[in-house]
This record gives sequence, C-alpha cells and structure tokens, in this order.
Amino acid sequence: MTLAIRKVGVCGAGGTMGAGIAIVTARAGFETVSYDIRQDALDAASKQIADFFGKSVDRGKISGKDRDAALARMHTTTRLDALADCDLVIEAVFEDLDIKRQLFRDLNAVCAERTIFASNTSTLSITEIASGCGREDRVVGMHFCLPAQLMKLIEMSAGMNTSQQTFDVAWAFAEQAQQTPVRTQDKPGFILNALLVPFNNDVIRAVEAGVATPADIDTAIKTALGYRMGPCELLDLIGLDTQLRLCEAFYPVTLDARASAPPLLRRMVAAGHLGRKTGRGFYTYQGNSMFGA
Repeated sequence: MTLAIRKVGVCGAGGTMGAGIAIVTARAGFETVSYDIRQDALDAASKQIADFFGKSVDRGKISGKDRDAALARMHTTTRLDALADCDLVIEAVFEDLDIKRQLFRDLNAVCAERTIFASNTSTLSITEIASGCGREDRVVGMHFCLPAQLMKLIEMSAGMNTSQQTFDVAWAFAEQAQQTPVRTQDKPGFILNALLVPFNNDVIRAVEAGVATPADIDTAIKTALGYRMGPCELLDLIGLDTQLRLCEAFYPVTLDARASAPPLLRRMVAAGHLGRKTGRGFYTYQGNSMFGA
C-alpha cells in the first residue's frame, strides 16, 4: 500500500457535498478526479466550483494563480474505471447502505490494490459499508462537514476490519488537506449527527407546533448560544431531503424517537421545499451559487 496520497477520486461529485470535497482536495494540491453517473450534474458542479474559486479570488482569499492551479488539477468523468489509479477514493453518494456497498464492490474491481476507499457517510456503519467489498482492511470513514470547502472538521472512523496503516494514511491525508480530523467510534451518527439530527428534528417540531417562527428560533440560537448559523438556516443549507434521509438511516438503528422524521419535514420534502437547492425551504433564496463562495 502506498504511504502517500497524491491522486484522489470523489464519487457523487455532482452533489453539493461531493463538489465541496473536490474543492478541498484540489485546493490542497491533490490531483482530483470527480466521478458521477450524470454528466449534466458534473457540468453544473464544475460551474459552481469555478464560480466559488472566482469569488474566492475576488475576496482575496486565494490568488488568481492558485485558483488556476487548483482548477487545472480537477477532472470529471462518468467512467468508474477512470478512478483506477487513484490512491484514495472518497464516496459522497446517497445515504443508502446498499448503494454505498455496491459502489465499493464496483470500485474494488477497477482500482489498484493500494487504493484506499473512504466513505463520507454521516450515519451508517463503516463496517457494514465495507462488508463484502473485497478490501475491508482498506476502507475508512471520513465524514466531511457541510459545506466541506469551508468547514475544517473530518470525523475519522475505523471499521472493525480497517487496518491501522489505512487509518494512519487517511489521517495524514486529512491533515495534508488542511482539515482537522477527530477520531470517532463506528457508531450511528458518530459525534455530530448523533447530537445534531435529533436537535434539528426538535427544531422542526417546534416550528410545526407554532412555538416560534424559523427566523426567531434561529435568532435565539445564534444570539444565546453563539452559533454562526441557526438550525433552520442549516437545514436549508444541507437540504431538507438530506435531513429526511438522515432520519431514515439513523432512526432504525437507534430507535431514538427524536431521530424519527417529523411530519412537517416529510411534507416539505414532498412539496419540493428542500432549501437552498430549490430556492425555498424555511426561507426563500435566489441564485444557485455554492455556499460561502
């Protein structure tokens, strides 16, 4: 197994999280191959990424030279075998155990023996995702926080069969990518979502019960607790559909009633009020730029 990561693949790169992870890796100097089954999703993500870097230059966060270099390190593909020579492949696909398992099986058939697989799952077991993929010792959990291009935290989780070498290489990569890794156990929700999913559901139930408006709840949380973003703003950012998927993944394995999806959440998703990505959630939005650009 290689002891250094130079080339990174990102699966599900047409989504918000996948695009953010690709920004992190390319910005840190890693050659980055973004994979998605839909070319139109990759094209849209590429435009958002270019806009993000462009606005970063305008705000003096990076130089034009650094922007151009980062973009030159980024490539897109709809062919899974284009990831064959990657040292690390990070999956950021739907929070569905069967989909993630099948992806890792498919990747195992095309990737080099040295390649480490990392899952960006926020609720599912790394051990279960890795099961049957053919290289369980080279699978590790790396949960980037949304938006990945701005947030520094990565929750690092070893599955029951993850080798210490794999974990150490992945940890070193996280630090080289200028992120802050923390070690968590392979348990539902890890640190953040074990606390955040039930809390966000409590907020949704408070809105549904008429306790206060989303704006007043957000103001109360930000003012009293010092949070930079209120829970309703955060839900709109991550997507109400994402919160629903988290609930549906988290509740069956914890049986925590607070993790079950509130009725209002299901109605908003059914109505297409998903947050920033659709222009309407707890708030209304215009434009489709990447958060923090």
